[in-house]
Amino acid sequence: MFSERVLRVITGFILDKTLKYVDKDPKANIIKLINKAEFVSGKTFPKKVFDSFRAALTDDDNVWSDYAMSILNDIDRENLKKAFLSFVLGAGYHGTRAVRKNREKYKCNIPFIMLLDPTSACNLKCKGCWSAEYGHKFNLSLEEMDSIVSQGVALGTHLYMFTGGEPLIRKNDILELCRKHPNCTFLAYTNATLVDQKFCEDMKAVGNLALALSIEGSQESNDFRRGEGAYECTLKALELLQKNKCLYGISVCYTSKNIDEVTSDAFLDLMISKGVKFGLYFNYMPVGTDAPADLIPTPEQRTYMYKWLKKVRNGKTGKPMFVMDFQNDGEYVGGCIAGGRNYFHINSAGDMEPCVFVHFSDSNIRTHTILEALQSPLFMAYYHNQPFNDNHLRPCPLLENPDYLRKIIKMTGAKSTDLVNQEGVEHLCSKCDKFAAEWAPVAQKLWEENKHPNPKTQYYRDTAEAMTEKVNDLLR
Repeated sequence: MFSERVLRVITGFILDKTLKYVDKDPKANIIKLINKAEFVSGKTFPKKVFDSFRAALTDDDNVWSDYAMSILNDIDRENLKKAFLSFVLGAGYHGTRAVRKNREKYKCNIPFIMLLDPTSACNLKCKGCWSAEYGHKFNLSLEEMDSIVSQGVALGTHLYMFTGGEPLIRKNDILELCRKHPNCTFLAYTNATLVDQKFCEDMKAVGNLALALSIEGSQESNDFRRGEGAYECTLKALELLQKNKCLYGISVCYTSKNIDEVTSDAFLDLMISKGVKFGLYFNYMPVGTDAPADLIPTPEQRTYMYKWLKKVRNGKTGKPMFVMDFQNDGEYVGGCIAGGRNYFHINSAGDMEPCVFVHFSDSNIRTHTILEALQSPLFMAYYHNQPFNDNHLRPCPLLENPDYLRKIIKMTGAKSTDLVNQEGVEHLCSKCDKFAAEWAPVAQKLWEENKHPNPKTQYYRDTAEAMTEKVNDLLR
């Protein structure tokens, strides 16, 4: 078996040869890239995944054929190579195997992704965003972030996302992390205000960093929540990234006020014309003492989002931009992915939280290792009780099953990690009770009327230990 370093060199050599001739026959060569990805991944991913890619790309009427061509044409070749090596080889191959192995070894959740906040500082004040309250006094040092990534890689985690605050306030440290860990993939959620020519050049040089720029529909709907001028600033950043042939997408928080705008053909077509390759959609969560509950999308709007996702990703009716929704895509990942099952969050004070929207913790990176946190009472409560609902259209222990979060916090004694105004679990969950009750029958009807994928997830409840200990009875 080749070492990770040797396999990276071999794969890089193969990619160089393939990409060298890509312009001579783009369609054939992208199929070759998929074949190489399948070869590198071994049996880590099902063969049908690669077969579906090949089938889409050989169909000229399939939007994913256009999408693949846009990646080859729009992204710098060296950047594309480094992204492939860090994501497919690092995160996909080495990461997935190590994560699965360590879940069995340590008997706890081991994440595929870690989110961390380099700083609490932000230069915008968006409605419903807790970062607007935090100020500039909390930061993770470069040494702390490097330790987080090193500990994560040892467990198998090769994918890291920077949130905040505005993470690009610390862009020099982020770039240094990318250089130190070329086998990892990094993504920064950004308000785009600090994207300039120098940063675009640095992004391409490291090759394993992508951006998700925050934007929410039309200028009116975007600036309503993000502030006057934010829309134009983001468009200018998109144009600069496109000119430099970088890899980037958008981050969209959908609320009861902006759903029509952020799902419109006009919005998606504009983003595609600006070179956007992916859209990460988030259901608004009323986190923070002053966060309004009326921005939570209604059950009717959630139903619309569920159906819209299927349409926009369909090879015949969709758009050449990959879109995912962390709430409505629960059926593809077996429900809630927080608590380290697939990801968790570290805030700018070092508190390890089960979710970016659940600001409670019982461990801190300055007093605990990553593994110790994953084995703490709070994270083990997630491990022992996921999924929180067998209807994966109701995955979240906060938004759709708030009584679960109430019980978890009470049982584990986890403390609020809000950096300014401590928000108790009752105050937080009470803002979700109305939606949860109204969504439950609608979600059940949707669940019964539609076919769903089988992600082949093994939950703790399915293990021999759970059958003996019946730990699930603690909360159910």
